[in-house]
Amino acid sequence: MKNVYIETFGCQMNKSDTEHMLGLLDEIGYQSTSAESEADLLILNTCAIRQAAEDKIFSYLGHYRKLKEKRPGTLIAIGGCVAQDAGSDILKRAPYVDIVFGTHNLHRLPDLVLESQSLNKTIVEIMPNLPQDLPEIPIIRQNKLSALVSVIYGCDYNCTYCIVPYVRGREKSRGIEQIIQEIKDLNEANFKEITLLGQNVTAYGHDLKPQIHLGHLIEAINQQTDIPRLRFLTGHPRDLNDEIIAAVKNTPIACEYFHLPIQAGDDRTLRRMARGYNVDFYRKTIAKIRQQMPKASITTDLIVGFPGETENEFLNTVKLVYEMGFDSCNTAAYSPRPHTPAANWDGQISFEEKMERLRYLNNVVTEVSYTCNQAYLNTQTEILVEGPSTRNPLKLTGRTRTNKVVNFEGDKSLTGKLIEVFIDEVHPWALKGKVRVPVY
Repeated sequence: MKNVYIETFGCQMNKSDTEHMLGLLDEIGYQSTSAESEADLLILNTCAIRQAAEDKIFSYLGHYRKLKEKRPGTLIAIGGCVAQDAGSDILKRAPYVDIVFGTHNLHRLPDLVLESQSLNKTIVEIMPNLPQDLPEIPIIRQNKLSALVSVIYGCDYNCTYCIVPYVRGREKSRGIEQIIQEIKDLNEANFKEITLLGQNVTAYGHDLKPQIHLGHLIEAINQQTDIPRLRFLTGHPRDLNDEIIAAVKNTPIACEYFHLPIQAGDDRTLRRMARGYNVDFYRKTIAKIRQQMPKASITTDLIVGFPGETENEFLNTVKLVYEMGFDSCNTAAYSPRPHTPAANWDGQISFEEKMERLRYLNNVVTEVSYTCNQAYLNTQTEILVEGPSTRNPLKLTGRTRTNKVVNFEGDKSLTGKLIEVFIDEVHPWALKGKVRVPVY
């Protein structure tokens, strides 16, 4: 066996792609290694969502070049969203790269590696679109308890700041039978939690015949498997219909957790972002969730410093965080991206101002998250034990159904079990507790 090392950037979809890369490469004799210096194949699975992430990639490539010089014959490959966007232009900055492949031809990775090896030449292959018939790709899971399962690829929206539709293509749903079979296999392998993935997972099924929606898929997984927990990431507010909300409420395995990006709390900014809804629409959607599931956890994404965003418009976003009481927020400063209209607009906000707004917003998010977590104090809640905490190996860590991290003292034999924990301490980003009774 040869060794492959993969560095993964970006979203959960990229993490899932990395697991598929490992499955594909296993078929041609490559096994995963955690040591870069021992790798015969070094792969960067890249993210193009922000400029900082893209810049970091070329820093990694410089490091890989030195490893290649020390270990002749080592191959360097770059895939993911940056590769899909830049293609052969990557070679202008990094001519020592051996393979460049995109998001749409992941299934071709073994062929590209073998071709580069046999011909001793650089291979660049970027497909403009996903194959008409999505191939089922082998996978090697990096987590033995919680599995990522892609159910829809691409995005049909054209938000003015977002490069995703350009690098991931239009929406394409997997067949429900394929998804159910994958989850049955995970069920037999004793996985405890499934996260359904998509750039816009709430749009699942609209392109299938007969047309279905995410709620149908959630119900089918509940009926046909024994998976204890089910989640989904990430959706668009316009596609989260009443039926999906009802399915989460009425399906025992569906966790009471919704990650629903709003991106901004101001109507003018949302219009200029081309999000397709206003704040009141979003507000009413959250109200529907909380009417059905008062204790549901709601998280979101927020961008500050969008071109032309005024101070008052930014403060409207801050006010919305207080009003909605988000359990947590992924926050980011606006980053101009190629192929997006907003990158060329007037009114670009300085880096310093964006960072100041981001710091202010993050302080508010921390405050609101801490307030939300107070509701867990002196309560008993179910968690899935994930294993030793990365910050304190003497303690265990797990997650509630609402995706809250819980740290506690306990025996490692509890790993993989659903247990009851009494919460006796809360912090903005985690809870602490004591073990009660294992569920199973």
